[in-house]
Amino acid sequence: MATQILLVEDDPALARAIAGALGQTGYKVEIAFTAAVAMKFARESAFDTCILDLGLPDRDGIDLLADMRSAGFGFPILILSARDALHDRVRGLNAGSDDYLVKPFAITELEARLRALLRRPAESSQWRQLALLRCDFAGLHAFADSQEIELTQREFAILEALMRRPGKVVNKEALFESVFPVDSEASANALEIHISRLRQKIKAAGVSIRALRGLGYRIEEVPENGARPE
Repeated sequence: MATQILLVEDDPALARAIAGALGQTGYKVEIAFTAAVAMKFARESAFDTCILDLGLPDRDGIDLLADMRSAGFGFPILILSARDALHDRVRGLNAGSDDYLVKPFAITELEARLRALLRRPAESSQWRQLALLRCDFAGLHAFADSQEIELTQREFAILEALMRRPGKVVNKEALFESVFPVDSEASANALEIHISRLRQKIKAAGVSIRALRGLGYRIEEVPENGARPE
């Protein structure tokens, strides 16, 4: 599947030039000319990264960045802006961006920056997204679309263990140890009860927790037709 990029840029000529260049190297680019459209697209699709201009017609890009992070969008965000002052770069990074590139720029440098962001180990990321489910590991928050999901501490521990390996089987014993202290008297059934409750809470986000007999559990996206992926 092609890497999906959300490009937030109000200059149509520049936006199409960037999208065309990135498209030639295999990226799939969705262009948003305003902050409002960018939030709409972010809620509707799972993007791998975002390129964000700060000078948007309907609001400042820094405010959009802050809203994206508050809403649980964890994809890497690269700011692309003509604002080249040091305090602008620091402000952007402090607001939650992962990189900052000043205009004018070479498309080869933009591509290199994107590759660097996409190469970052998933395990080190404090955010993870699957379908409409987004997890903030540092802040201990989970979101279904833009709505926060109320989870207990143990439910979040289960979710984090599974979301750090989306689509992969997590051994039942390892999952148990990540949720309960080593000296806990909890039974194996207690884990299954927590998973059952968690499964219901994340259902609206289009994901499910699948039990694989003798192996463990796997969190996975539920296809639109409701059939389980093999």
